[in-house]
Amino acid sequence: MTKLSDNIARAQDYMARFAKEGVMNRIGGQTVPAQSGETFQTISPVDLKPLAQVAKGGAADIDAAVAAAQKAFATWGRMPGAERRKILHQVADAIEARAEEIAFTECMDTGQVLRFMSKAALRGADNFRFFADKAPQAEDGQALRTANQMNVTSRRPIGPVGVITPWNTPFMLSTWKIAPALAAGCTVVHKPAEFSPMTARLLVEIAEDAGLPPGVLNLVNGMGEDAGKALTEHPGIKAIAFVGESRTGSMIMAQGAKTLKRVHFELGGKNPVIVFDDADLDRAVDAATFMIYSLNGERCTSSSRLLVQDSIYDDFTARVAEVANRIKVGHPLDPDTVVGPLIHPEHEAKVLSYFDRAREQGATIAAGGEKVGEEGCFVRPTLFTGATNDMAIAQEEIFGPVLTAIPFRDEEDALSIANDVDYGLAAYLWTNDLNRAMRMTDRLEAGMMWVNSENVRHLPTPFGGVKASGIGRDGGEWSFDFYMETVNVSFPRQLHKVPKLGG
Repeated sequence: MTKLSDNIARAQDYMARFAKEGVMNRIGGQTVPAQSGETFQTISPVDLKPLAQVAKGGAADIDAAVAAAQKAFATWGRMPGAERRKILHQVADAIEARAEEIAFTECMDTGQVLRFMSKAALRGADNFRFFADKAPQAEDGQALRTANQMNVTSRRPIGPVGVITPWNTPFMLSTWKIAPALAAGCTVVHKPAEFSPMTARLLVEIAEDAGLPPGVLNLVNGMGEDAGKALTEHPGIKAIAFVGESRTGSMIMAQGAKTLKRVHFELGGKNPVIVFDDADLDRAVDAATFMIYSLNGERCTSSSRLLVQDSIYDDFTARVAEVANRIKVGHPLDPDTVVGPLIHPEHEAKVLSYFDRAREQGATIAAGGEKVGEEGCFVRPTLFTGATNDMAIAQEEIFGPVLTAIPFRDEEDALSIANDVDYGLAAYLWTNDLNRAMRMTDRLEAGMMWVNSENVRHLPTPFGGVKASGIGRDGGEWSFDFYMETVNVSFPRQLHKVPKLGG
């Protein structure tokens, strides 16, 4: 308990500045309130107590931020990649130096637990370092030769871009979008989720203190219908990178259509973890439970549908239920806590609503299925058994520590169930039959698949989904394909006859 009380005391020290100063916008290197003077309150999901007043930005603030980004782009976009690399490495070092502050702030603002958020800053720093090292070669292209021509391709930064990030693991996901944009030479206007605005403020502060020029990264807080809409519609913004719900992604695409904006969407998922009876069942249990009950189940790549071969279904789901029942739910700053509070009372109500719907549709609650305590937004890790794929709990993204277990007969049945959803972000496959793994991964409708593994990210690989789970890919060169424009210049290798008209 001493460790928890010590952590709470340190968190209060970090939170005190936000309570005093609020969470303001950062535009062109200046900390400013919303031009309207309006604010909104952000609360902690731990106890629903206020954390800070947040600037409620709108169209005027977005205009100012875009103007600052356009001004900064004139120099940042032309800066040699080696110089950008140096600055972004300094940003990475500065992120690591404030790792505890970032982690504690994230825990109190989102409800994510310290055992996972302690690595948030390190992952964010890794993102900056990885893309920083690619900055010097970001413009490089190819030489394509014919007998008469030499064509030389290169890439150029597209210009000021908008980045709209979600509330679940906001710091890491912000760096995942912002680092490649900056490495490519773009400038950024960042609109974080209104439920979790605090670490976005830390990121721009850390970056500028580390040497990022003013206006290269700008922050405007606010609501999606105000600041977000103004950003996606703004003619000065060349592209929108968005992480969030599929429905919101559809709205953003419509809003950006008038200005022909490039869009990159990382959206929802209803990801299957498929377990065959020949799998290493001990490891499969660990992976399946980790991928749904870590991060409070609030992650797009969570394995929220557990598809188990019918011959082992009862035993396997019983083992999963045992794990779920042992998981500690508690204060996010307690080092022993695995599941903390959900982000907000609105989201908690959504998650809880599925419990009655599951019972009504015939599923069995084998573990959890209830709120924990009266204070905060705590929900017990839950397992539904006896489910079918047409139930709401199998089709809709719940985005909480809620797992739906469905039996299957054979490969064809597993594929039919796995693919029969609107989403296609990730899939996890457990089998020791290599030929089966090849057959299954060839036909699974998902942008990313892991065989005999949980989600293990490798930054050079592409990240993204199909169907309603997104458009485009992040990671490695795929990120630069989005933030940069490819151009071609053709040079003659020898004189050729030019067509003559009117002669």
